[in-house]
Amino acid sequence: MTTTRDSMDALARGALTRRRFAKTMIAAPGLLAISACGERSGGDPDAAPSDDAMAGGSGWAGYDDAIVIDALASPGPFNVPDRIGQPLTGEMVANAAASGITAVNVTVSGGGDDPDAAYAATLEHLAYWQREVEAHPDVLAMAATTAEIEAAKAAGKLALIMGFQDTFMLGTDLARMDEFQGMGVPIVQLTYNLPNLVGQGCLSPDNGGLTDFGRELVAHMAATGVLVDLSHCGQRTTAEAIAQSPGPVSITHSGCAAVYEHPRSKQDAELRAMADKGGVIGIYMMPFLNAEGPATADDFLRHIEHAVNVCGEDHVGIGTDNSITPTIDDEAYRATLKGFADERQRLGIGAPREHELLFVPDFNDPMRMKMVADGLLARGHGEERVAKILGGNWMRLFEEVWG
Repeated sequence: MTTTRDSMDALARGALTRRRFAKTMIAAPGLLAISACGERSGGDPDAAPSDDAMAGGSGWAGYDDAIVIDALASPGPFNVPDRIGQPLTGEMVANAAASGITAVNVTVSGGGDDPDAAYAATLEHLAYWQREVEAHPDVLAMAATTAEIEAAKAAGKLALIMGFQDTFMLGTDLARMDEFQGMGVPIVQLTYNLPNLVGQGCLSPDNGGLTDFGRELVAHMAATGVLVDLSHCGQRTTAEAIAQSPGPVSITHSGCAAVYEHPRSKQDAELRAMADKGGVIGIYMMPFLNAEGPATADDFLRHIEHAVNVCGEDHVGIGTDNSITPTIDDEAYRATLKGFADERQRLGIGAPREHELLFVPDFNDPMRMKMVADGLLARGHGEERVAKILGGNWMRLFEEVWG
């Protein structure tokens, strides 16, 4: 009899396809949850998604056939120190395979003391993910076009879309943008939380707008088919970039400030302007969804519903800002989280409440996207709307921008 560990090992060697793996897991013990730092670090060794959830035996019957896109996620560690460098573990590969997710926007931008150092770090991150795709060809694939996303879906693979969460590595050189686009980077966030040479982030004290180079970059990205991402940008930079762009832009991972006010969330005016241009917002699964305590499924779904009410159902998606692999909330994770959040605060890039759980416990499961679909259906949303939110809206936007 094939065991869970046998299946994971075979998958990691490329001997078991993603689709066959998922079928095997229906009859096998549930997937292991692991800590965000790597291998399993504690908790109940038998804790796992239910067999019904893993088998897709209840809820939305259309999930297996849908294009499902998480507009900010990773098959590896996320929101932890040293998130890139160590090879993906067998558990990470297994969770990616069984998640049913078609594509994720993976952050590959690197940092440094100056643009040249950030440029070099970004090249290293791109090379890392290329190695991981080559190491797991039956599970992972690169994608920079909608055709490549569709091909990954047909092959039962997880497509990795290379994306940036900053433009510091560009300096003021548009040729670097062209170089990275040529290397398969089709999504670029203009700023992180602080000011850069393009504009100002959501933690910038003076809420400045786009710089001259920022306006030049937005126009260049629109002309060359790179999707502008405004998730971490400040209010004025967000508004100016939407107005400056001749076409649609994205907010891949954020929330609705009208539901809960937080620097990382967007005001209704920004959401309406983005939707009017044809863009999409992805709602995140971070602690910034409610006033206190761990965020819940209801908190997340209320943000989805508010965004639908403000933007329309064609302009809302999901960008969890999580690893596909669930997090074990144990002492090791809490210690890692504290160190991670403390360092971000020291650097001035930490947003309020980053010391809290950086995930939604109700969705702490490889099948979280299906759980979201089921939750929306249970609240009375139709299957057509759910399919749009789960990934259809992102595919429409990608096709329009990337061509």
